[in-house]
Amino acid sequence: MNAIENLPSMKSKRNLTRFTYENTAFQGWRLCLSRGGVTFTKYFSDKQYGGGRKALEVAEATLADLKTLLEGAKRVNGRLSNVAVKKAEKVLGGV
Repeated sequence: MNAIENLPSMKSKRNLTRFTYENTAFQGWRLCLSRGGVTFTKYFSDKQYGGGRKALEVAEATLADLKTLLEGAKRVNGRLSNVAVKKAEKVLGGV
């Protein structure tokens, strides 16, 4: 187990999952949000953002932006419109 996992603010939360496995190349956060029949996922690497806390801050900010966008998004037959999906993908950095 990694010491960073024991910190309360570094535990997984709703829509944000912490990945800290000793035998994998990736350590960081995964954002995963499903709305209107579409699942949005993005990974935030500790290495890329300079540490677990910084990666979490970016992931939380991105999640907040994504939720705000999707709250008012247009739906067609209960599903997100293609325009809304494309806007959400831009928020996630073009995934």
